[in-house]
Amino acid sequence: MKEQKTELKLIKMSEVQSQEIEWLWFPFIPYGKLTIIQGDPGDGKTTLVLNIAAKLSKGERLDENMNITETVNIIYQTAEDGLADTVKPRLELAGADCERIAVIDESEKSLSMIDERLEEAIVRTHAKLLILDPIQAYLGGGMDMNRANEARDMTKRLGALAEKYKCAIILIGHMNKASGNKAAYRGMGSIDFFAVARSVLLVGRVEGEPNIRAVVQIKNNLAQFGHPKAFELMERGFKWMGDYEITADEVLGGIAPKANKLEQAKRMLRELAETSNAVQSNEIFDMAEEQGISKRTLENAKKELCIRARKINDSWYWELDKIKQI
Repeated sequence: MKEQKTELKLIKMSEVQSQEIEWLWFPFIPYGKLTIIQGDPGDGKTTLVLNIAAKLSKGERLDENMNITETVNIIYQTAEDGLADTVKPRLELAGADCERIAVIDESEKSLSMIDERLEEAIVRTHAKLLILDPIQAYLGGGMDMNRANEARDMTKRLGALAEKYKCAIILIGHMNKASGNKAAYRGMGSIDFFAVARSVLLVGRVEGEPNIRAVVQIKNNLAQFGHPKAFELMERGFKWMGDYEITADEVLGGIAPKANKLEQAKRMLRELAETSNAVQSNEIFDMAEEQGISKRTLENAKKELCIRARKINDSWYWELDKIKQI
């Protein structure tokens, strides 16, 4: 059978009207584009997104870079949590206006990311944010997200839907178990998912801080990378912390952030100062090594605390008595 020839259509760039990128949350979540939020299971991706949705439903901001002047209608699809016993209570705990958050009923037919009901729902609800959680559950029968051509086709169609209605679309995905720290290759399957998204956020644990989760942007095609953020998981809710000093490598590698190590070093020196006016430098270096604090970080802590070194006989000592006044 002869393949039907596709008619050539050319668009002159002079005919294209320039537009500025609009942002739901600068520079993390653009309108009219796909954003991926990925991380290991249980690391807080859904908690973050539900709290963002709760704020938007009331016309409130998570931080000053959210471009919110009115309430936002949201479609939130989840295949992992029960609506009545998990999603609704979590939204209520976050203070959401649940009248503005809708879910497509999948009782008769499961939803896929190329399902025409997505467009119908955006039109009917005037939603400005669509969330699919997790994207692995919305591939549709027979589709393999590890095959580049299938992944590219699915995400391109979803991206066209976002652009058509200037709707921000968030895809939440679990990281795979591939070795190494490259977030792009530990993502949701084919690298094409990562390629089509304009912004990708990594949510992960902070080593040494069991209740804190970091949010690090690992891809941004539309603006400069945003500063890493963090939030705290509390017994009765969620606390936004804002800017946080951490890198993607530290999140993926389970490495304590350098900023935290510096604070740890300063805390160790302050504790030493409570019992000693001067301590031999070699002893301090040994203590730091036992706590996983590098010599460079320890020297930086010494500098910030204005500690002086003094040689007594053949040994160097750090004078700690001045720390008490700092």
